Amino acid sequence: MRRRSAICQTLKFMPERHHSTVEGARFSALLLTALCLMLPVPAPAQETSPAPQPSGLRLRYGVEWRLIRAGNATLTTDASLLPKQVQLQLQSVGLVNKLYRVDDRYSVTLNAKGCPVEVLLHAEEGKRRRDTRITFDHEAKKLNYLERDLLKNEVVLAKELEIPACAFDIMGGLAHLRRQKIDLGQSIQLPLTDGKKLVSARVEAQEREEIRIPAGRFQTIRYEAFLFNNVLYGRKGRLFVWLTDDERRLPVQVRARLQFHVGTITLQLEKEERF
Repeated sequence: MRRRSAICQTLKFMPERHHSTVEGARFSALLLTALCLMLPVPAPAQETSPAPQPSGLRLRYGVEWRLIRAGNATLTTDASLLPKQVQLQLQSVGLVNKLYRVDDRYSVTLNAKGCPVEVLLHAEEGKRRRDTRITFDHEAKKLNYLERDLLKNEVVLAKELEIPACAFDIMGGLAHLRRQKIDLGQSIQLPLTDGKKLVSARVEAQEREEIRIPAGRFQTIRYEAFLFNNVLYGRKGRLFVWLTDDERRLPVQVRARLQFHVGTITLQLEKEERF
């Protein structure tokens, strides 16, 4: 009963009402942000191949919050699809699901350069039902953001934003990290947008670490993505991602350390599937 009471008190700090001009404080939004950091980019097609190889990759993650199982996440890519597409599904489980049900589906379509062309988000969070669409026109250096309330059948927010020639959504931008070679102690800047705001976010390579997770033991490099503290999100926090220290650079763990009343959210790889 004490555990349930503590969780209920925490969820009181995460209002269900949406404010289109302020960063959301919803638990599910934090999970989705962390998941996007782990999303792999489909590998470029090979001109010649000695034998057919599986082109699809599905990564299954467990989500832990305040030492309890909070959700499941599935990330899927298929290099054989043109244009390239990446899909993510996030579902709450257990006690969290009873208190605040989450079923979010996020997909991004990428062009040949790895820049996003379209982002779609279908969100079922508590009593809320929202569809969000972001379309990118890289030649015109503009994007269009449209968010709809499906229950009220009305537009919540429609916005046009100026962007550089190749601005990334969070999913594509942080996945871009996997293609970069950053020396320890060094950092890169990424143009990132959530459709409502454009920022130049710093990502820093910090340390080599060996970690043990449900999928096994991995030699990794830990990175920190500086998205909180009034960069892309107003809330205080720190966000870390662990990539394997090999040619695959597989995203195996993410940890978001947030304010005390929210706590720490950890995502760990549980299973890797090829298809």
